[in-house]
Amino acid sequence: MRWTPGITVLREYRLEWLRHDVVAGLVLATMLVPVGIAYAVASGLPGIYGLYATIVPLIAYAVFGPSRIMVLGPDSSLAPIILGVIVGLSAGDPARAVAIAGAMAIVSGLVCIVAGLARLGFVTELLSKPIRYGYMNGIALTVIVSQLPKLLGFSIESDGPLRNVWSIGEAILTGQTNWTACAVGLATLATILLLKGHPRVPGILVAVIGATLVVWLFDLAARAGVAILGPLPQGLPRFAVPWIGFEDAVTIVTGGLAVAIVSFADTSVLSRVYAARTRSPVDANQEMVGLGAANLAAGFFQGFPISSSSSRTPVAEASGARTQLTGVVGAVAVALLLLAAPDLLAHLPSSALAAVVIAAAIGLIEVEDLRRIHRIQRWEFWLSIVCLVGVAALGVIPGIGLAIVIAVIEFLWDGWRPHSAILGRADGVKGYHDITRYPQARQVPGLVLFRWDAPLFFANAEFFRERALEAVDRAPGEIRWLVVAAEPVTSVDVTAADVLLDLENVLRGRGVELHFAELKDPVKDKLRRFGILAQFGEDSFFPTIGAAVSGYLAKHRVAWVDWEDRPPD
Repeated sequence: MRWTPGITVLREYRLEWLRHDVVAGLVLATMLVPVGIAYAVASGLPGIYGLYATIVPLIAYAVFGPSRIMVLGPDSSLAPIILGVIVGLSAGDPARAVAIAGAMAIVSGLVCIVAGLARLGFVTELLSKPIRYGYMNGIALTVIVSQLPKLLGFSIESDGPLRNVWSIGEAILTGQTNWTACAVGLATLATILLLKGHPRVPGILVAVIGATLVVWLFDLAARAGVAILGPLPQGLPRFAVPWIGFEDAVTIVTGGLAVAIVSFADTSVLSRVYAARTRSPVDANQEMVGLGAANLAAGFFQGFPISSSSSRTPVAEASGARTQLTGVVGAVAVALLLLAAPDLLAHLPSSALAAVVIAAAIGLIEVEDLRRIHRIQRWEFWLSIVCLVGVAALGVIPGIGLAIVIAVIEFLWDGWRPHSAILGRADGVKGYHDITRYPQARQVPGLVLFRWDAPLFFANAEFFRERALEAVDRAPGEIRWLVVAAEPVTSVDVTAADVLLDLENVLRGRGVELHFAELKDPVKDKLRRFGILAQFGEDSFFPTIGAAVSGYLAKHRVAWVDWEDRPPD
């Protein structure tokens, strides 16, 4: 039952939870419907598919998802990724667009499940906070730009965020704005934002119902040309395999991978937040499996890629959700709506749907913490800005690819050119310390203590060699020993091991012995396995820097009195 935590919860279910879960599920359903439709339209799909992408995935996550109150469904952060792929491949054919979106969901689901089973839940941790802020801010900007035409009551050809801004400006200047639709959309947006600070008031539901009633009562669709959703098809999603051509596979797989990365990054953060609140453990790998199962369900039941929701999950929590049954109740309520009252939202204006998506995108924008990052480490702030511009200028998928590349470069940079130090003995301070931090520190004559603050691997091995020789060259007097203070060295690869041998040969030619202090046993085991430990000799390795200094002083008579050995004044 390990991979189906929802079944485990069901077996331990308490009857007193049922009332809370049912009420929370019904409240949740009132939000699932307008949000699902809005995000489907924002993704370039007919609104009904947003409800299809809500029903079956919620049930799948209830079985395979570890979080008791997490709500999954269509999400604003995924909309520009899906839209970018659909616009490029569908040629305006709705049926083809649905198949493409379904195939992306299947790719994303498979990636998440395989990653979860392989225990790769740590992968998203490679994306640093500034990089996550950058691509999320870029996605938010892309979403807002994509929804502005609908908010203003006109349409444009989507050619990417920057070109869209130009097209929107031209449309406004040429008088294409439908001011009635714009007024409805802006009023909807204002209502959502004003009610956002009141968790017990469903701001989206209030705004959407209000906009729908205004359009229906005043017949604004006929009188003012306000675009509306129209009647939804009656019935439930059916099983369907989204067939695609081989020529589109690369683009769809790339989009599915981008969706998997973004959706799991969001889900992992949200799951940690609510796990902390409920004092329950976080299982990142099972979270991947649950997210993957939900996306697979969406792909095979006429849906599109989904993620966790930072707006619907708090609704479930505030409504008293106890277990995954809340999501099941919400899914059943949406299904009943499609069976019994599919025309209920026929007069829902498109500008109101755009307002729902824009409000969600505004919630994605991070400013305050970026100010803090700018204050404490400006290069990471500009790294975030580069990611933002990459998403906005190149598009979401290339922009996220750029963010991943930057994350890898950032990860490698610290290890590629790490900090190193020459150590000395400062009076009155225990241990040996960086002489640039302690200018008064004394060095033992003929001995260089060189600390390397990183693992030794192929990318920094030559740099290590250069810095070690530089430390010897700059040291005063005749040098007899170089001791590498190796406590920060957590690993050595073959390339670095060969560089160590080369360094030892160079130093021996200068009459300098190479020694190590505080080298961790697993690293020594690697050197032994590489066959070079015997060449250095066991007596070249000391357990502490102090032991290395004592070993040097025992072998070489030099003028040295440690401050601890001085007689008191």
